[in-house]
Amino acid sequence: MRIISGNHRGKILKPPMGLLVRPTTDMAKESLFNILNNRVDFEEVKVLDLFAGTGNISLEFAARDASSVMSVDLNKACIDFISKMAADLSFKQLTAIQANVFTFLSRPMGGFDVIFADPPYDLAERERVPDLIFTNNWLNDEGWFVFEHDKYLNFKEHPCFFEERCYGKIHFTFFQKTLPINEEQTQV
Repeated sequence: MRIISGNHRGKILKPPMGLLVRPTTDMAKESLFNILNNRVDFEEVKVLDLFAGTGNISLEFAARDASSVMSVDLNKACIDFISKMAADLSFKQLTAIQANVFTFLSRPMGGFDVIFADPPYDLAERERVPDLIFTNNWLNDEGWFVFEHDKYLNFKEHPCFFEERCYGKIHFTFFQKTLPINEEQTQV
């Protein structure tokens, strides 16, 4: 696991042994960031990384100078590792929060330009995450929500679905907020 671009390109990330996580592979992460590179200005975005695990995605956004990055995970060892890496790499814009993601998302907060979620593939309620994000207005207009999952989930019927990309066993589903149609737009 490494940082693939930005001001710490090539930095190897060595999480502690025994963490029960499944980090996004370097190949899939590089593909994801190539897609996002065409959709967002990294230096302007506020990022929320849910089920952050090792912080692999959070640290990549921070290395690309995202304006703020918030990592959320229930596992204290994961939060401690993310916090340590942020301090070691002087990522002052990165904050790690220990919390249950479902509880965290249950209260409206909003204000994020990019939200990334990578729940455990065997987590029973993982398909609820997109609805929690959109129902509680966590994503800014024009923002992107990216959900990493296996082949067993399909969000193509979700009202905010944009596209799905597959990289081996990893699937990224991209969502955008569906904005109500302005009455003026419907009049011709």
